[in-house]
Amino acid sequence: MHSIIAVAIFFLVSSCGEKNTKTTHNNMRELSHHEQLIKQQNDDLLNGYSKAVCYSGFRSGQHPDRGDGAKNPSYEEILEDLRVISNVAGFKMIRIYDCSSNSEMILSIIKEHKIDIKVMLGIWLRAELSNHNTCSWLNSPIPDDVLASNKKLNLGEVQLGIELANLYKDEVIAVNIGNEALVDWNDHKVDTDTIISYVEMVSASIEQPVTVAENYKWWADHGYELSKVVDFVSIHLYPIWEGRNINQGLSYSIDNVLEVRNKLPNAKIVVAEAGWPSVSSEFGDIASENNQDRYYEEFMTWCAEMNITTFWFEAFDEDWKGNPNDMMGAEKHWGLYTVDRTPKLVMRQFQEQYKVK
Repeated sequence: MHSIIAVAIFFLVSSCGEKNTKTTHNNMRELSHHEQLIKQQNDDLLNGYSKAVCYSGFRSGQHPDRGDGAKNPSYEEILEDLRVISNVAGFKMIRIYDCSSNSEMILSIIKEHKIDIKVMLGIWLRAELSNHNTCSWLNSPIPDDVLASNKKLNLGEVQLGIELANLYKDEVIAVNIGNEALVDWNDHKVDTDTIISYVEMVSASIEQPVTVAENYKWWADHGYELSKVVDFVSIHLYPIWEGRNINQGLSYSIDNVLEVRNKLPNAKIVVAEAGWPSVSSEFGDIASENNQDRYYEEFMTWCAEMNITTFWFEAFDEDWKGNPNDMMGAEKHWGLYTVDRTPKLVMRQFQEQYKVK
């Protein structure tokens, strides 16, 4: 593991997020009509960066709480990850997903070691509605007592988010409430009006901007009322999940952003998740390191040109996710690095570009 940290000595990494894409885009090219509609101002970038990454540090044998307690990364493992993310991969902003002890440790390590990383903090919401009719893996209704308990847990999580945002004011630059908790196909559904109330509660209690992360289609079809109370709209888009191949990846992603822009013309847009798996039993050869590298290059460069902050999903593979009997499943292979912290092609090529001659 120490060899990964040592790599940083041999690479020169730019500190400015939008300059970290491997190919400098041509600012003089003529934008299409749709791009002119989409393009934001430089001030619309979150903390001034276009390039960011989602981070969850669970390694092999580790996992968040799935009902019998969490097995979290160690202090040393998180410190190693954050140094790789900042010093080697060149990301200066990360997204984390909850207010657990693991997330608090991430914040404390950034502060203690003065690591050059800012954080979009997540407030995780559990199911307050039983979504068993439209979620394919919920085979029966969630019991009412569980939903009531979840409501209390969510209120506690909201308070923790407020406390962490105020305790780590220099590290936390935004707070996200919920993660795909409004879409019909997920298992932790929460009512839109309830999430609006959580947004208002948090916004009144912290100085940082507040957002909600949802699939782009939900924002386009149902997000108007919520968009009025958040400081920016956080969208997720995954062209591979919608049957697109790598040749369609960028154009389809642009269409996704345009759909949100057309429905929410005044909203500031952040891409809170976008990615391409390097391995997948579901998609065959469409998932590969070469295609991941291409999509990263094309989409991150375009987002930089559009002044859209984009959190790439994700920094490291997580083998606890998905079907435990399918180690080749896509859920386990979205990282820029493997679960043992070996850089994939996209990062090897990035590092080679900045290698000191």
